[in-house]
Amino acid sequence: MPNRFVVALKWIVFPLCLVPLGVLVDQGFTDSLGPDPVATITHQTGFWALYFLLISLAITPIRRFHRRLAWLIRFRRMLGLFAFFYACLHITTWIWLFSNFNAHTMAHDVVKRPFITVGFFAWLILLALAATSTLWAIRKLGGKRWLWLHRAVYVAAIAGVIHYWWIVKTGVRTPWKVTVVLAILLLARLVWMVMESARKNRVTVATAA
Repeated sequence: MPNRFVVALKWIVFPLCLVPLGVLVDQGFTDSLGPDPVATITHQTGFWALYFLLISLAITPIRRFHRRLAWLIRFRRMLGLFAFFYACLHITTWIWLFSNFNAHTMAHDVVKRPFITVGFFAWLILLALAATSTLWAIRKLGGKRWLWLHRAVYVAAIAGVIHYWWIVKTGVRTPWKVTVVLAILLLARLVWMVMESARKNRVTVATAA
């Protein structure tokens, strides 16, 4: 894929990633956020944080289908940062609209309310990943340590899905779709690891022979 095409495509994808925020802003100005505007903002920002996180995770298994899809990897960082961006908007609604910047209330919620505990944990992971998403961070951490740290993105995704399940009412099955998507992505990674291990073993045996 020509570099100019990828750069041009990024200029298209970037504003598209801001569309969910634009929709929320428009709904706010037109007073169409529903009977509970705070809940709407909280839920939508949380949904899109999870959606972008899953999309960014899907890039790796998709690009492995064919060498010509390798260019997709150049969008993973941007999509991951958008996941963090919407996660920050999501947590801001809790800090501002629910807790009113009260540190005692926030600390109590993190300790006593499991869905907030696991959600806050997921955000902390995304914070660490966003803070180390630069080439400078890769050089400072070293390739292997950076890679191990960024594998924690799967932990953040799992925590995000658990947060989603725990926040909905009993009997509501809405989170099943993202759960299935995450399960497929985790299975794809497991299969790839097994295949890579088998390939390396074959190479080792061939070399020894």
